[in-house]
Amino acid sequence: MKFIEDINIDNKKVILRLDLNVTIKDGKILDNTKIVKSLKTINYLLDHNCKILIMSHLGKIKTIEDKLRNSLEIVSLELSKLLGQNVCFIPETRNILPSILDNHNICLMENTRFEDLDGKKESGNDLELAKYWASLGEVFINDAFGTTHRCHASNNGIAKFLESGYGYLIKEEIDGLSPIINNIKRPFTVIMGGAKVDDKIQLIKSLLNECDNLLVGGGIANTFLKAAGYNIGSSLYSADYVEEVKELLNTYSSKIVLPVDIVVNNNEVVSTISVKDMTDGSIYDLGNKTLQVYRDILDESETVFVNGTLGLYEDPRYKAGTEELFNILRRCNNIKIAGGGDAVASINTLGYQDAFNYLSTGGGATLEYIANKKLKCFEE
Repeated sequence: MKFIEDINIDNKKVILRLDLNVTIKDGKILDNTKIVKSLKTINYLLDHNCKILIMSHLGKIKTIEDKLRNSLEIVSLELSKLLGQNVCFIPETRNILPSILDNHNICLMENTRFEDLDGKKESGNDLELAKYWASLGEVFINDAFGTTHRCHASNNGIAKFLESGYGYLIKEEIDGLSPIINNIKRPFTVIMGGAKVDDKIQLIKSLLNECDNLLVGGGIANTFLKAAGYNIGSSLYSADYVEEVKELLNTYSSKIVLPVDIVVNNNEVVSTISVKDMTDGSIYDLGNKTLQVYRDILDESETVFVNGTLGLYEDPRYKAGTEELFNILRRCNNIKIAGGGDAVASINTLGYQDAFNYLSTGGGATLEYIANKKLKCFEE
């Protein structure tokens, strides 16, 4: 697929797929970052005198009630404010009058996933629906990096019927993630945290084939400790994956580095103990001795990728591990990239954006791109 600058889009009707899946609470958008990140591509199209029909999803649509609370109308108002011009909101996903598109520079169509209520036509990549949407434009530009790991009617489907390209946000993500995709500078160290192994096992396997060190934290570390034969008390872990993780520990024993001390809550008494001394309670963070081990490895690393957090950082009692990790990385002179929602959220919350070369906000799309080295929605 071509980059937007390599397509003749002058005076064209352009269908623009964005990721405007923002969090809305009590009728207010809590974070407009995704909307702001879409502006560069929108402004490029406006500068080329295009008529723009924007499409996006918002939440998951399984019931009529879901439609009521997941309308994109509020997003059109925010987009209008940021652009300084009116964005016409179209409260339909079908039967859109051509005159509406002719009479407005920018239109935002209602949530593409409204089409999922009747047979999952959007998420099932229904080609009849995709062909209809494609008929509304002359060129298709995909700039929704957050959905590139899905083949939906509004990305992969439309691209089958129109000349297609990708926008500035997708280019930014591809360029920003390049140091951990192509010609990786070594040693390459991965820090894998978060709550569960369940949805990350394939990523972990893929990264173990690529990395020189895998440092674990969070609930994921608990599963690894359990698989290694340690007592983890009542800690959160992924019971169904213990045997699979045990195989990874055997196969990649030289790469996987486990915690040596942990922060435990036992009947509301919080203490730091050796993993060998764990009996009761729950693990919520990593201790200073573990961080020292990790720091020595990170000091020698040329490239670092962070996914997830080392503990329950939202609770002040258990944020020290994650915060000290970011302090360590801030002092390291190497390439540092973070990807996945929890990792980026913790970095932004704790104020360590400057410690990283790139922060990817793609969530599942970022992780699948790293694991598979391709963007699924661009497949034929």
